[in-house]
Amino acid sequence: MSLSRFFKSATLPDPASALPHRPEPVTVSPRHFVNGNPMVEPVPAHLEKAVFGLGCFWGAERSFWQLPGVFSTAVGYAGGITANPRYEDVCSGRTGHAEVVLVYFDPTAVDFAALLRNFWQAHDPTQGMRQGNDRGTQYRSAIYPVDDRQEQLARETLEQYQEKLAAAGYGEITTEIRQLDHFYYAEDYHQQYLAKNPGGYCGLGGTGVCLVDSASNTGD
Repeated sequence: MSLSRFFKSATLPDPASALPHRPEPVTVSPRHFVNGNPMVEPVPAHLEKAVFGLGCFWGAERSFWQLPGVFSTAVGYAGGITANPRYEDVCSGRTGHAEVVLVYFDPTAVDFAALLRNFWQAHDPTQGMRQGNDRGTQYRSAIYPVDDRQEQLARETLEQYQEKLAAAGYGEITTEIRQLDHFYYAEDYHQQYLAKNPGGYCGLGGTGVCLVDSASNTGD
């Protein structure tokens, strides 16, 4: 069970109230526990990367490493203020970060649209600063595009999925979309957590509403 499930803050900090920067980043094993591929740069030059937040990052990461064409994944923190945060910092609600998954993928085998389809369908993006029973700013839904093309497609699929969700009786999507500033690796014990701990907590759950292939492939 994730320690941070018990934190209830729903308000993001401002720079004045955020925790101070830490001087050193977290050190992690450079190899993916499941497939042995590098999850820390350098990675093969033909790969692309994407960053998603969809609740507790343990289950979120597994949903991506299982996709054909994904080279490696890692969990970490993005979208916040404090540099080099630790897990306890993020759990405090005073860094502004979301728990996220970094995905390195082969675009000839799986495109960004397919990753977006997994993202939208794997969680409920209408829940604001929570995901299921996990409550707090670190659990917010987020996409952090690495370029303009990714951002455009993310926004297009948001509109498409909003129509599907509304038809199914869901409210407004609250997903944060803004270009990636920095990805900070989480501590090594969080990496591929559910492979290391098969019975570990996973709160990931979707709405059951599908983003159809014809919509999600638009523009890619």
